[in-house]
Amino acid sequence: MPGSVPPTSFPAAEAAPPSPVAASGPAHVLRVTLLMAGSCLPILGAVLIAPVLPKMQDHFASVPGAKALVPLALTVPALALALLAPFAGVLVDRLGRKRLLVVAAVLYSVFGTAPLWLHSLGAIIASRALVGVTEAAIMTCCTTLIGDYYSGRQRVRYLALQTMCASASATVFFVVGGAAGSAGWRMPFWVYAVSLVLAPLMAAVLPSPAGRTTSDEVPVPGAAARRAFPWRQLAGICALTFFGAIVFYTVPVEMSYLLDDLGVTNTGVIGLATAVASAATVGGAILFARLKRAPEPVIPAALAVCAVGSGVMFLAGGAPLLVIGAVINCVGTGMLLPALLTSAMSRLAFEDRGRGTGLWTAAFFGGEFVCPLILLAGESAVGSLAGAVGVLGAATALVAAGLLATRRRTVATPTSSVPEPSA
Repeated sequence: MPGSVPPTSFPAAEAAPPSPVAASGPAHVLRVTLLMAGSCLPILGAVLIAPVLPKMQDHFASVPGAKALVPLALTVPALALALLAPFAGVLVDRLGRKRLLVVAAVLYSVFGTAPLWLHSLGAIIASRALVGVTEAAIMTCCTTLIGDYYSGRQRVRYLALQTMCASASATVFFVVGGAAGSAGWRMPFWVYAVSLVLAPLMAAVLPSPAGRTTSDEVPVPGAAARRAFPWRQLAGICALTFFGAIVFYTVPVEMSYLLDDLGVTNTGVIGLATAVASAATVGGAILFARLKRAPEPVIPAALAVCAVGSGVMFLAGGAPLLVIGAVINCVGTGMLLPALLTSAMSRLAFEDRGRGTGLWTAAFFGGEFVCPLILLAGESAVGSLAGAVGVLGAATALVAAGLLATRRRTVATPTSSVPEPSA
């Protein structure tokens, strides 16, 4: 159960050693910009072609099963990413972060632009699956490099910035896809070529990290002689991340349907409501970055905020209250995602960071993929989508309460897992 995740130590920022790369100056700004841009590429894959799906549907109307296959072109990258991210993590640790990132960025443009000249719907879906393969490598590498380059509060800040950029880029890419799609359903696929610009910059600017141990990676006696991968610690945080991703994607995926159920059919109003909720996610990430606290106590608090937002959405009898509930929910998810990621990173040594990040990424995007399926099943069970959101909110509250109770028991019964050195 996610509520059984044990808290880990997270030393104060002032106790953390300096980052191994400069955290100021033009080179630092360019390095962070490239890592944030790379982190947005999987988001581009998830939303860019959404506005042109109806046009694709019309183009392939004569293809058997097109009604089901065309939407698959949008969702299959997320599935491929979720399934392959753990394997990408293994490659990150074995081949090196920078090398794999550059190669994946080049292949991302090749597979991403393939639908420009492919004429078979099956071939297009296959190319989209390959996009997901490259996204798994890119997302894992970018997140791992943030953990390699920075420590302490700087790491927290840039992991939160990664969440903010990903959330904000979703709205931007949706607009770009819609604008490009006005010239034809193939036009948005040209945007995937942007990674051809990023790849050489990444090769030239990003330094190759060296192994190190920071203060939030507590050394264990005898670890140098025999170091085991922290499967048990990561299992809990990955299970919690899978659940958190379902909560995270509820508003982006279901907001338009909830508004439609309330009689709101104007696409402009629906788009504005979704944009406001996305802004709230960014606000939550900013709030997390400003909190000078360990991630573990933030996680149940963020889940509690999400539960309140879901409850308001469930009770909403009109669009204004629904939007208020969505904003509350998204503030919580904006805090939740960087808290989960920071907590996972604090459990990983340099040699394990690629595999650990890959597992975390797989858990998150796996939750994204099943989110609409879970809510669809809930809607069938309780009779309405709003009711399904309410049930999810109740489950979120229970998980938050379980985490809080576990943390209180741990604090009340302290244990010394690492022996203190003798005087």
